[in-house]
Amino acid sequence: MRATTFAWFCRCAAVALLGLGLSTGAHAAYSIEQLMTDLASHKGGRARFVEKRHMALLDKPVQASGEMVYSPPDRLEKRTLLPKPETLVLDKDMLSMERDKRKLTINLASRPEALAFVDSIRSTLSGNRKSLEQNYTLNLQGESSQWVLTLVPSEPAIAALLQRITVSGGKNQVRHIEYLQVDGDRSEISIEPIEVQ
Repeated sequence: MRATTFAWFCRCAAVALLGLGLSTGAHAAYSIEQLMTDLASHKGGRARFVEKRHMALLDKPVQASGEMVYSPPDRLEKRTLLPKPETLVLDKDMLSMERDKRKLTINLASRPEALAFVDSIRSTLSGNRKSLEQNYTLNLQGESSQWVLTLVPSEPAIAALLQRITVSGGKNQVRHIEYLQVDGDRSEISIEPIEVQ
């Protein structure tokens, strides 16, 4: 698998994982510890997403939209509906993607750099700050009404692919995630939780 395709594949899994850590508790001001605690209390759920990928080779962003379902601690489904159907499933250490009647499955245990990347995102959702700080330098700005968490890779295998992840939200919701790759390409994901009826 080409390195760029693999990086995109891992990024999709991470986007879906982060995008479903939607609810956080209300606080007057956030510390990293408070944010991690609040994300850890999330019971999973569904969200709609719109992703815009900005790539140097294209004149305009590529847009995709669909739905994500996260079941803690380690199962995720990302279903892209537009422009083309695609399903990505992360279940424990198995990552699979289905598109155009083709299916690709990777055991992340055989790809340490990908496992470290995905585990870092899982650590965000589980509120495991210690584990997260093994792979990222964390910076939190703002307060509960408008906060921004920046993750800068310190793990060399992740840093070879990714400059940073920026997660932002307001009050109890993650609303936006941005990935900036080393090659300058970036993805912006807007997230809207689907309320349980």
